[in-house]
Amino acid sequence: MAEDDYEQFYKVVLVGDATVGKTHLLSRYVKSRLPKAPTATVGVEFATRIVKRGPIRKLNNGKKVKAQIWDTAGQERYKAITSTHYRRAVGALLCYDVTKETTFKNAAKWMEELRQSAEPDIVIMLVGNKVDLADKDPASRQVYYDAAQEFANLNGLFFFETSAVADINVKEAFERLLHEIYDQGTRSGHTNEAVDGLRIGGLPEGEKPTSSCC
Repeated sequence: MAEDDYEQFYKVVLVGDATVGKTHLLSRYVKSRLPKAPTATVGVEFATRIVKRGPIRKLNNGKKVKAQIWDTAGQERYKAITSTHYRRAVGALLCYDVTKETTFKNAAKWMEELRQSAEPDIVIMLVGNKVDLADKDPASRQVYYDAAQEFANLNGLFFFETSAVADINVKEAFERLLHEIYDQGTRSGHTNEAVDGLRIGGLPEGEKPTSSCC
């Protein structure tokens, strides 16, 4: 499919503490594999994917969506860099590690930062990653499904548990998010289509990241 063959453009960000698996989730979704030599994300990195039809019910009208997905560093020292890249984001995957309770407790902080810096009606998907570890050793689970679902319900978030390593619910989480963005845009009358050379909810066409990316 041609890179410019799409009708809608969405900017999506992955946020959450370091080591929760954001880079692995992005690589699994975009490339269908894990990074060959994973390293901590420095500042921000991004990748794109064009989605047509598939499990996204609302896209069965034939429209194709290009998602520009930004992977942000979870370390505090990159906060000034990463928060600027929330601008114009219409969707986010808010990630935590189901085997590390602190990453879940910090989800509230990341959620507030998103709502302060991204689009006012940003759609947020809460993602509990690394369920493969909890499946192998149930005693390692520190964040239970019901507690995360309750947090999501209280804060108006969607919710999936995933594993980038075992490829569990990765595509479903990303594409449910795109579905909800599309559906919300349809209800509000916003199409995220091209306007004066810009793509609403994303960067101007051709604009590159301003920080280093490796």
